[in-house]
Parts: sequence; structure tokens; C-alpha cells
Amino acid sequence: MAAMDSQHLELDLHLLELRFAGSRLVEPRAVERIAHSIERCGQIVPCVVVAVSADASAGGERFVLIDGYRRVAALHRAGRDTASVERWGCDVTEALLSLLARTQNRPFASIEEALLVRELMQALDLSQHDLARRCGRDVSWVSRRLQLLSGLPDAALTAVRDGRLSSWAANRIVVPLARANAEHADRLLTALVDAPLTTRELQDWFEHYQKAFRSAREHMVSRPRLFLDALRENRGQRAGKRLRDGPECECAADLRSIEAILARLRKRVAVLRPLPRTLIDAVPRLRATLEALISEIQREGAHDPGRDP
Repeated sequence: MAAMDSQHLELDLHLLELRFAGSRLVEPRAVERIAHSIERCGQIVPCVVVAVSADASAGGERFVLIDGYRRVAALHRAGRDTASVERWGCDVTEALLSLLARTQNRPFASIEEALLVRELMQALDLSQHDLARRCGRDVSWVSRRLQLLSGLPDAALTAVRDGRLSSWAANRIVVPLARANAEHADRLLTALVDAPLTTRELQDWFEHYQKAFRSAREHMVSRPRLFLDALRENRGQRAGKRLRDGPECECAADLRSIEAILARLRKRVAVLRPLPRTLIDAVPRLRATLEALISEIQREGAHDPGRDP
């Protein structure tokens, strides 16, 4: 995009219009880090604003904040009244298009880009192709960003903006859950308000949800934290049992599992007519594996069982 005139100013925070706050992630930890930096070194990176005409009753100019929402939040947190800004000499639309064009060199979250893309397409009634051309991107980039918002419930989007839900969890867990069962997705998001989970915990929860029976899923979506706590307790008990019983009991349990699997296979093979070639070809490998295991057990059993390992 063409270069634009800019001017550096010091503005009172109350003159800033946070028009696009809904398209930015809150990220409280990042705001806190920036606030500490401002307290130590002052504001280093200016915010980006565009001047707009104010109502006659308001008097003077107002400035729409284009970039720097976390910096403004950090300035408020640090007790500052003014912000260092770079005023771009263009309208709001051109500023947003320019911002999207520059996100290749700025750490924007993908979902923030998606929200800006949607904002521009709705405001300008642009096609994906036209928007891609005007912000220096390709159409596939615009399409991928819009897909991030497709099927994402409003409650999930609010949770992502507020920093209670990662964009990864929103798109990899909440979206597929909402497509399969919108009510369960809503109940999960409601439960996460009072008992939030980390992205890793949510991933663990979702893996078990996909394997659970329908009756179990009803409890899982209403109390995900309780489910994970119970799961952690069960894992701890199993780990304790393995530690108490030692590897010999674990090996014995594995042998019983092998016996059960072989018995089940014999019943299934008996009803297969004719036998598929894959089963016949697997016999030599199975025989070699079983003979090697039996030989190892017999060889070790012939040694002094009471010896010090």
C-alpha cells in the first residue's frame, strides 16, 4: 500500500475512541508485562490513531485507536493520563487495511486478524478477492481467517477476547463440539466461566469426551473441572498401584491381556469363510513373536529366581 503521512503526538487517553476493542484479545498477562515496562522505561512504542470529527457537543477532534489496545490498557493500569501516538493521515478504513497489510511484521493473533477482516468486509461490502488486493494479501489468507470465525459461538468468541480461552482451543475444541452438539458447547463454555481450564486440560477433556458414552458426556460438559479432577485421581491411583506391585505384576497383566485377545481372535476366525489373505500372511510374524516371547520367559525362568538383579 502507498505510504501515508504520519505525525507523532501526546494525547489524553480520554480522547481515544476504542472502536475496535471487540476485535482484540485482552490478554491480561501481556497487559501487566507492558504496564511494568511503562513504569520502568516509559511508553516506547507509540499507538496508532486516526483523527475523526467529533460531535459539536463534544468539541474538538477525537481519535480512533487503530493499533495499541494493550498499550492503552497498560497505560491505564500504570496510572498514566496520556499516550504517545502516531497519527496516520488517512481515514479509518485505509488505516485498518494498512494495519492488515503490516501484520506480517507484527505479532497479531490470527483471530484478531479474522475479526478485522470481518469488520472491513461488512463495513465496505467487499468480496474476499477485493479485500485481499487492498490489504496486500492473497485470497486464501482472507478465507482462512474467516474460517476461524465460522461456527464459533459468540460465548466462545467472548471468552477468547477476555483471555479465558485460547484461540487454539476455541477452533480445535469448541467449534467441532458446537457443530456436533451446540447445547453441549454452550454448557461447556458456561462451566468454564466459573471453573476455567488450561488449553492442555481442555485438550485432555475433549479426548475423553470423544470416547465417552452419551450418558457420561452429559456430566462431562456440566462439570469439566470435576471430571478432570476425578481423572487425575484415578491416574494417581493406577500409578500408585503400578509402583506398589512392581513390573512383574504389570507383565503378568499384559500376558493375561494377550491370552484374552488370542481367545477372541480364535472365535472370530472360526466364522470367517474364506480367510482373508491378510490373516494368512500375518501367521509367520505372529508365530515368530510368540515363540520369541516364550523362549525368553523359559530362559529367564531357568535361572536362579532369587538372584539380585
